[in-house]
Amino acid sequence: MEQPMQRLRKELGDRLAESGACTDEDVMRQIDLLLLKESRRTYCPVKEMNRLQAELFCSVRKLDVLQELLDDPEVMEIMVNAHDRIFVERAGKVFRWKKAFTSRERLEDVIQQIVAGCNRVVNENMPIADARLPDGSRIHVALPPVALDGPVLTIRRFPDDPIGMEDLIRMDSVSREAAEFLQKLVETGYSLMIGGGTSAGKTTFLNALSAFIPSDERVITIEDNAELQIHGIENLVRMEAKNANLKENREISIRDLIRASLRMRPDRIIVGEVRGAEAIDLLQALNTGHEGSLSTAHANSPEDMVSRLETMVLMGMQLPLEAVRRQIASGIDIFIQLGRDREKKRKVMKITEVTGCEENGVCMQTLFERNDQTGALERSGELCHTAKLEKANLS
Repeated sequence: MEQPMQRLRKELGDRLAESGACTDEDVMRQIDLLLLKESRRTYCPVKEMNRLQAELFCSVRKLDVLQELLDDPEVMEIMVNAHDRIFVERAGKVFRWKKAFTSRERLEDVIQQIVAGCNRVVNENMPIADARLPDGSRIHVALPPVALDGPVLTIRRFPDDPIGMEDLIRMDSVSREAAEFLQKLVETGYSLMIGGGTSAGKTTFLNALSAFIPSDERVITIEDNAELQIHGIENLVRMEAKNANLKENREISIRDLIRASLRMRPDRIIVGEVRGAEAIDLLQALNTGHEGSLSTAHANSPEDMVSRLETMVLMGMQLPLEAVRRQIASGIDIFIQLGRDREKKRKVMKITEVTGCEENGVCMQTLFERNDQTGALERSGELCHTAKLEKANLS
């Protein structure tokens, strides 16, 4: 039997508008009445009726055809290229999904529903927006005119239960030796920056590292969109940037939040991702007594991370390059590089220590590196700056 979904959805919309139904129970009652009427018109098996009931409810109260994917714990990424072209990443594999939105207008309705729930605005004048779902999933939206084939929606999902370091060890994302080494560094206040490409697992790894922060410290998290899932820290302050909208043309940027956080007596500051001029504010914070802070950045290697930080700092303040490099060398202790192996699995590729700064640039040495032949993360050097570990008797 061909699904009469579009007709049923329109009729349901008319019924809800007429009845003024507002609760989930009211909506479900109207759906049941509608399907009872439909069953009198044509034969419909019970299994098919149950499916129609669920899809109709999702179409008005949840995220339509995407809800099934969001309810699947194995789905990590949902990519809507157009209302009838949906791609899914499951277990590291990307494939085209068989279902689609009934129309471009319906996809636009779902997008507006999502961004409205996050106090965001997206339209032709402001066609790009970031948002998040109540479960913490990351949302990115692009509308025409920048999206040529219609609305584009990308959803990055995170597990309901945060992945911990033991999970990463079990998945061979990191070796036990490297994990225990990083644990000591976090506990004793080394400042770490995690680098990697898109979907390399930077936020997941940052979450896992945050579990090693002593529970008696005051931690402030700063993000574009709140995604971090930090547990075990009672004295925790979470802050999220705010975009300018049509009603209030006042943007609260990551830079504003980092500056504000310095007046909140933080022991550590965690910046979800450094993308631009806020790099100078983060480095200044690291160099003025807020050691042990954590952040992430897009980069292809530790050397690339240094180069990107230099560029981002110069976006926010004109300084001599030598001064920028000294800020990086004195503020950041460790770079952790993430990537994907040949099987597309997310892994720690390299752990590098910043050892100082010379005329030619920031000096680094590799402490752990993944072996190309064996695929194992192997120790390749010893920590140079051990003062914090020695002070805590953890060396």
